[in-house]
Amino acid sequence: MTKLTAQAAGTFAIAPTPFHDDGRIDDASIDRLTDFYTEVGCDGVTVLGILGEAPKLDAAEAEQVALRFVKRARKLQVIVGVSAPGFATMRSLAKKSMDAGAAGVMIAPPPHLRTDDQITGYFKQAQEAIGDDIPWVLQDYPLTLTVVFTPAVIRKIVMDSPSCVMLKHEDWPGLEKISTLRNFQTDGSLRPLSILVGNGGLFLDFEMERGADGAMTGYAFPELLIDVVNLSKVGKRDAAHDLFDAHLPLIRYEQQPGVGLTVRKYVLQKRGIISSSAQRKPGAVITPQARAEVDYLLSRVARVDRRANLQPQSSAAGQ
Repeated sequence: MTKLTAQAAGTFAIAPTPFHDDGRIDDASIDRLTDFYTEVGCDGVTVLGILGEAPKLDAAEAEQVALRFVKRARKLQVIVGVSAPGFATMRSLAKKSMDAGAAGVMIAPPPHLRTDDQITGYFKQAQEAIGDDIPWVLQDYPLTLTVVFTPAVIRKIVMDSPSCVMLKHEDWPGLEKISTLRNFQTDGSLRPLSILVGNGGLFLDFEMERGADGAMTGYAFPELLIDVVNLSKVGKRDAAHDLFDAHLPLIRYEQQPGVGLTVRKYVLQKRGIISSSAQRKPGAVITPQARAEVDYLLSRVARVDRRANLQPQSSAAGQ
């Protein structure tokens, strides 16, 4: 598989890690999930991200999950989240993933970083730890990670590390940050950089118009992300916004802290893609009332997008 470059674009799905009800890793569901992302037209898949429950896996399990995705995703570029408290663990998972055929790795900041110098210093050390030959993605998600990157800090990290080829942009509000980074490129102070946006897709409609190259996030309907990205790229603004608006109530519902992953896994299970909506403990459990609300939201989305018509698989259908 080709390595990730600053020209990467399109839709990279953030994959949940499928588990059996008892918490064991579900390899068969990993295979189905990977095949699904390929079939619907994703350009890549990112595994062991924040919603991949990576902190609940030991080192051997993280390697098992990463390699299972990499070996199954023959047509997708796979990015592996390698964030870890120590650089030895990060280096090991990065090298094993790349040796198996991953396209690149993703690194998030540890939450204790506060000053600009601490942030830039950390990523310089992280890049040295994994080696100059591994392309990597800088994850900017202050809402969850509590570390705030200014555009100037992002520019310094990228300019100091030639192997940083992508920003996973998840700031909120963050539209002006995208514009500022693109202006840096216009004035020549920032080299080419792929910008894929996350945060559940909440602002994907306008992020594309600000200059994002695509999406890297979850959501139970990656087809929606793909369509909005593609419609935006060809200038079909109203069509992109109309489709996005139809899905927005479900996107919003999926963004609830602590509950969102349960909702996403529930819908993916309803779609027949993963066998269980279980999270590894500690984790939230979706209540019957929440399931009914999600089913209602699906029925409303289905009025515009028939892909959301999951009634035949739903025991709660028609309620």
